[in-house]
Order: sequence, then structure tokens, then C-alpha cells
Amino acid sequence: MYKGKKIAVVVPAYNEEKFIADVINGIPKYVDRVYVVNDASTDKTAEIANALAERDDRIKIISLEQNKGLGGAITTGHSLALEEMVDLVAIMAGDNQMAPEYLPALLDPVINGEADYAKGNRMSCPAHYEGMPRFRRFGTNLLTLLTRISSGYWHISDPQNGYTVINTNALSKIPLKRIYKGYAFENDMLVRLNVIGAKVVDVPHPAIYNGQQSKIKYPSFIVKTSWMLLTSWIWRLWVKYIVR
Repeated sequence: MYKGKKIAVVVPAYNEEKFIADVINGIPKYVDRVYVVNDASTDKTAEIANALAERDDRIKIISLEQNKGLGGAITTGHSLALEEMVDLVAIMAGDNQMAPEYLPALLDPVINGEADYAKGNRMSCPAHYEGMPRFRRFGTNLLTLLTRISSGYWHISDPQNGYTVINTNALSKIPLKRIYKGYAFENDMLVRLNVIGAKVVDVPHPAIYNGQQSKIKYPSFIVKTSWMLLTSWIWRLWVKYIVR
């Protein structure tokens, strides 16, 4: 446990045979449960993860028969965390871009009651986003503006950052079956958190690039996500200010 709280980490993984062992081995010992969601990988991701699970009873491997997308993999892990009644759930992607030493910085504001949801922010200073491809940085800044408008959280940045921690009280109020299943999962989550009145904080940390290749095709992703954010903005206003 960490500060008296039961912690789970969800590791969504799709074709991450180069990095998955480092991710799992790097998860701190105070984490109680590790849900590795193998999203129908076609490489050795599942084989490597299963071998590690045999030596660590905290680890549970969930192998999906069909690829559900990033959001689908994460919500699969979230559902298990709710079933096992943990207190907080973190996301650490299988590409090893989320340094475990920053996990306490995400856990603490949630444990201390300062937030229901803490998310990483790689854009807080130039030193943190150094090495991030220029076009990716432009896309992140554009989606930051659009996500602020859509979600109503004007203080957040770097909405595509998937390094997050949420308490299960807030998580239980999110309709996981309805949430966006693709790479815009984090954007949709912020909109839905605003609707339930959750407190959200940004936690600065540096971007990590060690040979990882993004699976996002940014031109089409920005277009699709922008449309999703427009419809989500309308939905949020309708639910909060008309229906209620």
C-alpha cells in the first residue's frame, strides 16, 4: 500500500515487446495490483508479460482477442480495479514513456484530497518537452486549447498525456462503456470528469523518448479529435446546464 491506500496500475500494451518488461519491472513495490492489458498484440508482448506474471502475484494479464484501442484497453483495466475495490488507479503505458519515479507526485494530490484526478503535463517548461517532435508539440498545444473549451478545465495542459491517477469514487461515476475507445480517450475523460464535478490537477514531468514510435497519425487524429471535442462540448453544456 501507499500511504494507507490500495493502488492499482493499468498497463495498456499493443505490440510493445521492446519496452513491456522494463515497464512492468519498473512499477514500484508499493503498488498492490498491476493489470497488463494486452490489446491483441501480434508480437511477443503477451509472452513476455506472462513470464513476468509467473514471478509476481500482483500482476494480472488480460489478453484481448480483438484490438479495442487505447481507451478500450484502459477501461478494461479500470473495470477490474473497480471490481477489486482498490482506492486509486494509475495508468502507465506499455511504451515506457512514464517514469515510475513520478508516480508519487501523481498519487499525492489525490490521496490528500486536492484532486480526484491527477494527470501528467509535459508542457510546463521547455526543459520538459525538449526532444518532443515539433509537429507533435504543435498538435498538443492545439488540442490543449480545444480540450480546455470542451472540458471546461481551463487550467490543464497536455491533454494527450496518459500518465494519470484517479480515485475510484470518481471512476465509479464515469460510464466506462460509453467513453471514447481510441487515442482521444484522455480528452473524453476530462469532459466526463467535469460533468461529475471532479477536481483535476496537472503534475509537471519531463517527456521521455528512448526510441519509441508513436502509433498516432497526427493529421487525421487532430481532425477526428477536434470533431469529438466539439460534440462533447455541446453534450457537456446540455447535460450540466439544461438537463440538470
